[in-house]
Amino acid sequence: WLYGRDPDLARRGVRRGGGSAPGPAPGDGRSDDRTGGDGASVLTTVDWLDDVHRLFPKETIERLERDAVERYEIHDIVTDPAVLERIEPDRALLRAVLRTKHLMNPEVLALARRIVDAVVRELMDKLATEVRRAFHGTRSRRPSRIRNSRNFDFHGTVRANLAHYRPDERRLYIEKPRFVSRTRRHVEQWQMILLVDQSGSMLDSVIHSAVTAACLWGLPGLRTHLVAFDTSVVDLTSDVTDPAELLMKVQLGGGTDIARAVAYGAGLVDNPRRAIVAVISDFYEGGDPGRLVREVRRLVEQGTCVLGLAALDEAANPAFDREMGRRLAAAGAHVGAMTPGRLAEFVAERIGS
Repeated sequence: WLYGRDPDLARRGVRRGGGSAPGPAPGDGRSDDRTGGDGASVLTTVDWLDDVHRLFPKETIERLERDAVERYEIHDIVTDPAVLERIEPDRALLRAVLRTKHLMNPEVLALARRIVDAVVRELMDKLATEVRRAFHGTRSRRPSRIRNSRNFDFHGTVRANLAHYRPDERRLYIEKPRFVSRTRRHVEQWQMILLVDQSGSMLDSVIHSAVTAACLWGLPGLRTHLVAFDTSVVDLTSDVTDPAELLMKVQLGGGTDIARAVAYGAGLVDNPRRAIVAVISDFYEGGDPGRLVREVRRLVEQGTCVLGLAALDEAANPAFDREMGRRLAAAGAHVGAMTPGRLAEFVAERIGS
């Protein structure tokens, strides 16, 4: 009802009335019938937003704006310059911009870039902290006299104090806590190759892949590549340092040829035993499934670490072709889902091992 999309009211021919709620649907060009059809003005999205901001608290406004775009596809929220100038950037709007940027003229694209910049900056600030923490230093097996929580050796402590376990209390009393030292990561060069499916269903993973690649870029001992694919393959590594610009170049939708992307990624590998290839996709292969399995097996057999990530975002809720996932796991790939922070930890652990 808030969006003028109430099917029950439409079936009963009920006209919108009263002045306590927002008017008819924004962006649909219908007239407000409160004046009995006597020349009422057409409600615009800007008018609707004015009503929403006047009537509701901030949390509700954010929900209304998000649902307007994602549930009811009222796209002029992200294609109308007057709206873009005043709307608050958030992740739902970022997704909407990336889905509708092909509808935007240059003026609107420039305003939409503000949303992309703001949300990407927020994501990078958060992830950069996690990346710094992950890459601060590996834990070695050598004992350390520096006693802090980051260096606490849980398993070593348990083993060293098993004599103090009391079965009647089901407690282990710790007499000698163990700690391990950390070493700086001065290691041989590693490669991190991110192959990202840019189909519409993978949008969140595309966003987080761009941000993750930017945060990993320039870390000592790590060279990062970012490649987007559908039925074709586009190497976006040159844009990794500007993830907002990178996202504006992504073309969502189209078919999916994962095998072609994996073959391209394999061609980028310099030292197979010091390379991580992460394929971020729902694994619904539109090309040759057999070739995909063969390409992954070939990488694994040469010593490359292959990750098959069905989701790379904050929720890490995977939705993917599980049969293909099983086939890739049987070929030696690690298949699952990760948050960007967990991926950074995985890379840090692998490089430091």
